[in-house]
Amino acid sequence: MASPPFTDLDRLCIDTVRLLAVDMVEAAKSGHPGLPLGAAHLAHALWSRHLRHAPEDPAWPGRDRFILSAGHGSALLYALLHLHGYDLPMDELKAFRQWGSKTPGHPEVFHTPGVEVTTGPLGQGFANGVGMAMAQRVLSERYGEELFDHRIFAIVSDGDLMEGISSEAASLAGHQRLGRLVYLYDDNHISIDGATDITFTENVPARFEAQGWHVQSIDGHDLEAIDAAIAAAVAETGRPSLIAARTHIGLDSPLQDSSKSHGAALGPENVKALKEKLGWPTTEPFHVPAEVRAEMGKAVEQGRELVAQWNRTREAWGAENPERHAELERLLAGRLPEGLEEGLPSWSPSDGALATRQASGAVIQALAERLPELVGGSADLAGSNNTLMKECGFLGVDEGGRNVHYGVREHAMGAAANGMALSGLRPFVGTFLIFSDYMRPSIRLAALGRLNVVYVMTHDSIGVGEDGPTHQPIEQLSSLRAMPGLTVLRPADANETREAWLAALEGEGPALLALSRQGLPNLDRPEGSDARRGAYVLREAAGGEPGLILIATGSEVALALEAAPLIEADGGPGVRVVSMPSSELFEQQPPSYRDRVLPPACRARVAVEAAATWGWERWVGSEGGMVGLDRFGASAPAKDAFRELGFTPERVAEVAREVLER
Repeated sequence: MASPPFTDLDRLCIDTVRLLAVDMVEAAKSGHPGLPLGAAHLAHALWSRHLRHAPEDPAWPGRDRFILSAGHGSALLYALLHLHGYDLPMDELKAFRQWGSKTPGHPEVFHTPGVEVTTGPLGQGFANGVGMAMAQRVLSERYGEELFDHRIFAIVSDGDLMEGISSEAASLAGHQRLGRLVYLYDDNHISIDGATDITFTENVPARFEAQGWHVQSIDGHDLEAIDAAIAAAVAETGRPSLIAARTHIGLDSPLQDSSKSHGAALGPENVKALKEKLGWPTTEPFHVPAEVRAEMGKAVEQGRELVAQWNRTREAWGAENPERHAELERLLAGRLPEGLEEGLPSWSPSDGALATRQASGAVIQALAERLPELVGGSADLAGSNNTLMKECGFLGVDEGGRNVHYGVREHAMGAAANGMALSGLRPFVGTFLIFSDYMRPSIRLAALGRLNVVYVMTHDSIGVGEDGPTHQPIEQLSSLRAMPGLTVLRPADANETREAWLAALEGEGPALLALSRQGLPNLDRPEGSDARRGAYVLREAAGGEPGLILIATGSEVALALEAAPLIEADGGPGVRVVSMPSSELFEQQPPSYRDRVLPPACRARVAVEAAATWGWERWVGSEGGMVGLDRFGASAPAKDAFRELGFTPERVAEVAREVLER
């Protein structure tokens, strides 16, 4: 059935969106008016004819997702949300980019109703959408396509496609045949430095065709062509779709097709000229014709009907599938199952040494049986990261598969995990800790958006050994701990690893587990010890009150335990050993607990960690010492590397004596 033709009212709606965006940028004297002026036709055809959404219920699970990957054009999205009836009043548009507003410079999820992902760094939204499409497959296979048949739409820009992350994500999406993915490419031929042909001359349609996408090329201002292309993309269920839409940045303004319209307000004279050309009131900013508000406001009632129908479908499905229904209700509420800790593996000191990456693998296997929303994989390192969930199949290969073969694509993997977390799943992703640098923008956005992603980062120190300094993480722990909202956990043994996983799942926001390659002894821990508190007393000082405290993490906790009796020998002070798997979790404990673990009166403290020393002054103070590594490592067997770089009980005791002398 052919779609009805677009009308003058449609064009009036488009101009309203465009000029609201221009007025927002002009009022703020800051922003990006060019994209909204050029891409509004794409957005209107999508939102008015194809996007299933519910303005009064932005979190409705059955909704289609819309991502503005080109987040610098946020004024376009805010105008669309406002006019379609989301809880984004006109006063928020007038406060664009101002302190405390719901209209920040780049869209932020959970901050503005209707914003699906936090976009800004180019390419992230593109890759987030791939994760959302993967999540749709998981959800539909487990709970039925009648409930989860939604699509992921996005507007992507030249800048998105220049970024390497989009190539990784597009390759993954094509390989996975993610047919629910429909991206509109705003091909306006302009970037900040000028025309894109100074840097970007590849054949984009051919590139995506080679990656397994369904590709169409259209005039991005021809509403009928846009509508037909979206319909064809929606019908193409076996491949992701790219619609390359030739548009004009700053359309109709005096700065059309100029990079000057990209990242700055047009200016009063140019705005006046634009409005005069379009027959718009020039003295009334933020003007919305009544017929436009009525037409676009119809989305509210349409959304109510969609939600009501979805709820009826869910109730009928739930009556036939009561256990799955209860599970789905828990998942949608973001709750973990009760008693999750029960049945997880535990270890005793007599069990022998075990790498914490191996312990993590055992915990993952146990969690997989209890958490159907747990979905994970690694960057071609499943055997090294111990991330494979046995008997859970592979996404895109097996029905209900929950393991993901990401390939060597850390950039896309990190961003896809964010998309999965935003879809209600519990994703984990694995690679070597050194390659967290490849994922850092995605980790940062997960922290900013408080997304429940778990990063399984193995090979966490010079214990990597013979692979050498290119693979030995030195500065990563310090730099990751500096990131607000990220919980970093470096467990000292298998039991701390179990507790680290629980902390990661129970907490708000992302968590990173730094795990050892080499085997570590299972510690004889005092009763009540729990890594979820961030730090605890592992060994009490001989004689009670400590005269010196050794604070260590990960593989160096066992080293601190070996050093303590050396320090106490020959009349030395009593030495307390504190295991601190997570300084972030320790910070969250009541001051009374922190003072019990690290008594303020005991200022003689030494931190021991095979990594950069930056940040440890917070815990050892100006009078304390550090056994760390402020240089790159070296290629050698792990035991030799530790010895030659100063990680021995004798060296720890030597530094402790220097601190005591001070």
